Amino acid sequence: MPHSLFISDLHLSADQPHSMAAFRRFIAGLAPQACPEPGQRAEALYILGDLFDYWAGDDDLEDEFHAQVIAALRSLAQHGTKVYLLRGNRDLLMGEALANACHATLLNDPVLIDLYGTPTLLSHGDTLCTGDTEYQRYRTQVHDADFQRQFLAKPLAERKAYIAQLRERSIAEKQSKDSAIMDVDDNAVAALLREHGYPRLIHGHTHRPGRHEHMVDGHICERWVLGDWHQQGSALHCDAQGCRSIDF
Repeated sequence: MPHSLFISDLHLSADQPHSMAAFRRFIAGLAPQACPEPGQRAEALYILGDLFDYWAGDDDLEDEFHAQVIAALRSLAQHGTKVYLLRGNRDLLMGEALANACHATLLNDPVLIDLYGTPTLLSHGDTLCTGDTEYQRYRTQVHDADFQRQFLAKPLAERKAYIAQLRERSIAEKQSKDSAIMDVDDNAVAALLREHGYPRLIHGHTHRPGRHEHMVDGHICERWVLGDWHQQGSALHCDAQGCRSIDF
């Protein structure tokens, strides 16, 4: 049966070999030799943010580790599985050069698609965590076009050093934050679903995989949360009959 797969929050980096090994196994399982019949292969793979643990800019394509990830996605696309990339909070600087290298399509956040007859909204999910006001202020800053232009004008090494500092600070701050404020806000979810006509919603970011139902203006809306690959290692399989989580 025609189907598509959804993943997010892989946080791939050279210093996390277990995540890269899981990614290789996952891609290998989608390859023609693993799925000899075309109907068995996923029509599309959607990566809903944080493919990389960080992305300092598209001038880092030649990095040896990055090249391995890009080659795996390019091979998948060349064998008939469409690849879609959506930016996350860790790799918000992904651009068209990276997408072209992967033979992938870069998506806006959020984006509404027709998924086998069901309107489905795709998002990384961080905009829904409105309770974390400190993060939302930071997000507004780093998504500003002028900020990004000035940041990308700096040398690559300087950008990587700055990102490393941000990561250390983020780890320290998370230890003192109430975990509840780092989850989605129901009102923010309802507003997003209302804005886009009460679709199904698929997102990542919170690392709290599962299925939820939201009653919004009399409409029952399904919300699927994707797991991260450091702990859960999961994907979402969707076809005309619905969606189901796959653990690996």
